This record gives sequence, C-alpha cells and structure tokens, in this order.
Amino acid sequence: MQFLLSPAKSLDYETPAHIASHSQPLFTPQSAELIEVLKTQSPQQISALMKLSDALANLNVARYQTWSPRFTAQNAKQAVLAFNGDVYEGLNAKTLSERHLIWAQQHVCILSGLYGVLRPLDWMQPYRLEMGTALVTKHGKNLYQFWGTQIADYLNAKAATDISPVIVNLASEEYFKVVDRKALKARVVNCVFEDYKGGKYKIISFHAKRARGLMLRYAIENKLTSVDALEGFDAESYSFESEASTPDRLVFRRRLVD
Repeated sequence: MQFLLSPAKSLDYETPAHIASHSQPLFTPQSAELIEVLKTQSPQQISALMKLSDALANLNVARYQTWSPRFTAQNAKQAVLAFNGDVYEGLNAKTLSERHLIWAQQHVCILSGLYGVLRPLDWMQPYRLEMGTALVTKHGKNLYQFWGTQIADYLNAKAATDISPVIVNLASEEYFKVVDRKALKARVVNCVFEDYKGGKYKIISFHAKRARGLMLRYAIENKLTSVDALEGFDAESYSFESEASTPDRLVFRRRLVD
C-alpha cells in the first residue's frame, strides 16, 4: 500500500535534520530539465507565472540559479523534514523515529512539480514550482504534460509485487491530477476529512490538510498495510463514518464544541 501526499509551499531549512539517513531523488534529469527552463525566466516573469510577490519571485529565481544536480548535506535536506505546511504540521515528521521514517520511505510518495516524486528521505533542494503552473516546455504547455505517465509508471513499478495494489490518496486535487489514471494499475482509495460547521459536515481546507498529515502519521506509526486498518484513525476527535463512506472513499468526521 502506497500513500500519496502533496508538498508544501513553506520550507524549513533552518532546523537541523534529526536523522542522517537520506536518499537521492529519483527524477533528477527531469528536474534539471525543468530548472533549465526556469533559469530563462526573469523575476518579473516568475512573478506573473506563479502569482508571487516580487520578494518571493526574486528568492526563487536565485534558487533556480544555484540549483545543482548534485545533492549534498550542504545544499539539501530530507524532503519530509524540509516541507513545513499544514499537512506537515499534522505529520510532525521531526518527532518520528528513524525506524518509522525508513518504513515511510518504502510506502510514501510526495508528489512534486519539480521533482515528480519524492520519497520522504530523498534529499531536496529548496524550490517553488506548484504542479498547476503553466510552465511551457518541449513536452507541452504545463507540468501535467511534462510529467505525462512517468509518475503512474513509477507507482506501477512500486506496486508490481503486490497482489492487490492500493494507492491511498492524501494529496490535493491539483497534485493528484499528475497521476495518469488511465496508466495507473492500482486501486485508488481517497480519504476525506469533514468538520461540522453551519449545521452540516463540510471539508474545511485548513483542518483537512492537517488531518491528511495526521492520517499519514497514524499509518506510519502503525505500519498499516490494509485499507480496513485506516478506519481506526481517530486523531484529534476524527472518527470513521461508515454510512457516508464507500469502499474507495473513506469519510472521517468530527463535531467539535463551538
């Protein structure tokens, strides 16, 4: 069973990694190809392309210029420890043991506009390139066309030894769209997190993002290998709602006191 996760815009390269274990990214030639395209863009073009402030555009132009296909402890950090958004606050990987992170290395794929797929311990240099960016390359008009079937092919290869391969999707719609469903052979199970507000249950973005991280932490700590085992997730008052769920869409709800 493989778990898919989105990356985060916020990064933390100041906090030292608490483990030394690491791996090299899988799609470095493709990343280098994208970097060469990005290097041709001015700060003004990057600002318009990615809807960034001038300060963020300049920061990322500098990142593209210094990016190297050689990853070291000086220029990179393990991906799961470098990302720092809502999902990753829920996951709180810096408090997971090396044993847990090594298990995650085999079962978690972080989707990335620049890196395609990052395993948790893959070294990652800082960047900004969201999957929905309309970056024109020789492969097409956006990153979905650039990556094509490559990510689905990788997931298929990962699941080749599984009798009944399953992908648990904890990624956002923007990122999961890069997985070519026609090429993907595995069953996909989506996890949905809803909160009670305004008289009904609904997905609240901030809470849902954090819950995805909490769910992944639950899976890692318990080394989950079956879809049924996901139903035991109960972090921060969420519980499985069987009547609202289907076999491939697991709904978790909570009703907090106002």
